[in-house]
Parts: sequence; C-alpha cells; structure tokens
Amino acid sequence: MHIGGALTPSTLDDKTLWRGWARLRRAQVPAPDSAAICAALLAFLQGRKIGAVLAYHALPGEPDVSALALHLRLFTTRAVFRPVPRLSLHDWHAAAEVGRFGARQPPRGTPEVGREEIGAVLLPGLAFDRQGWRLGYGGGFYDRLLQGWDVPSIGVTTQDLWLPALPHEAHDLPVGFVATELGVQAVRRG
Repeated sequence: MHIGGALTPSTLDDKTLWRGWARLRRAQVPAPDSAAICAALLAFLQGRKIGAVLAYHALPGEPDVSALALHLRLFTTRAVFRPVPRLSLHDWHAAAEVGRFGARQPPRGTPEVGREEIGAVLLPGLAFDRQGWRLGYGGGFYDRLLQGWDVPSIGVTTQDLWLPALPHEAHDLPVGFVATELGVQAVRRG
C-alpha cells in the first residue's frame, strides 16, 4: 500500500516496523493544524454535552489539544509503573514535570480523580486507522485504562496518519472516533 507516495508496511508486519514508519511519516508531513483539530473536537464534545475530558500533553509532532482547557474541564494522566503499569488520572493543571516518555505529567503524590468525573477520553498515537485501531508507543497504558470504561474514546491525529488499516493484537482496544483537522469521524467496525 502507498500513502502519500511512501510504501507502507503490511498489516501483517510487526508493530515495531509500523512505529518506525509512522515516526518517519510524521517527520515528513506538515505540522499538525492543532487549532483546526481543537475546533472540531470542541464542536463534537459540546454537541454531546461533554464538559470534562481526559486529554494528553502533546509530544513533538502530536496535535496539541491544550487549547480545549479554555472551554472544557480537562484532566490528564501520569504513568505509574509499580506495582502494575497504569495511568492515573489528575487535574490538567497539575502537570508540572516531564515524565519518562517525554510528556508533561503531574508529580508523584498529586491527588487522583475518579473515572466518573470524565465524560470522554482523547488519545494520542503515532497513527490510527479507519476501524479505530491505534498505533501507540508500545506500553499498552491506554488499552489498560480504557478496559471496561464506557465513555467516548477519540483518537487524535492528522489526516496524513489516519490510515486504511493497521495491525492490532488481542489486547488492543479500538477508539470509537478519530479527530483530524478535517473533523471528528466515527470509525467503521468490521
């Protein structure tokens, strides 16, 4: 398959190969239009009367969703590694340090919030596909977080990294929607 003139790996290829391809592709395409993506997300979320959202602090090359904090109550995560790897949930403004993966996060000991306070989850990723599968960074943190949590999950990416198909494994959880600079779309299942 060719995307943007570049040959993509096969969906039978290892996710490590896909991650390398996605990082290279991200470096080749224009910077994300974060303002357009945020406008689409805001319209989508307000249209569903969702005012509290779990978001992420962007890494280089990822769409920056921080402008949503002007209109919505945002929460963020902290990567916890022991005793079991997981993401803890915190107020957005508590993110005062850079974590192991390079994103801003709340310091250890910051008060956690419960899932019941959050109405939707925005997920970063290297790429997403039309069925909602996410190519993440390899830790499985978001898959564990979303397990059994019935809220809208929205992958956030650029149109250039919203692909026809990606490999996925049994433990992977697809998102229900994908947001790009062209809007928020429901994914196709099956």
